[in-house]
Amino acid sequence: MAKKKGIDLKALIKAVESGLPRKKIMKQFGFSSPVQVNTYYLDALIDTGRAKAISGRKSKAEQEKDQNTVKVTKRGSISVSKELVEEMGYKEGDSFIVNKTRAGLILKAQ
Repeated sequence: MAKKKGIDLKALIKAVESGLPRKKIMKQFGFSSPVQVNTYYLDALIDTGRAKAISGRKSKAEQEKDQNTVKVTKRGSISVSKELVEEMGYKEGDSFIVNKTRAGLILKAQ
């Protein structure tokens, strides 16, 4: 995660785990609230691999990007999401001619 302050994450973890009181941690690291302490501590644990990030729901922009992303598999096949295929009106068995251009690939329905 992006940090808003230049906090030494290892030092923060060490301060919390040593039992240093929250008020002293806030003063030492320049935090203005207990929520900041908790947030930065969790971010520090995630960044150092000691805690797993909680995955959340993707934003609409991220979902649209995923739907419009085409991937090449390890076998060299191109994989298009079902949502994108349905949106374009194609169905199983449709075939295409592939043309290479400077911009990339063009799929032309037969």
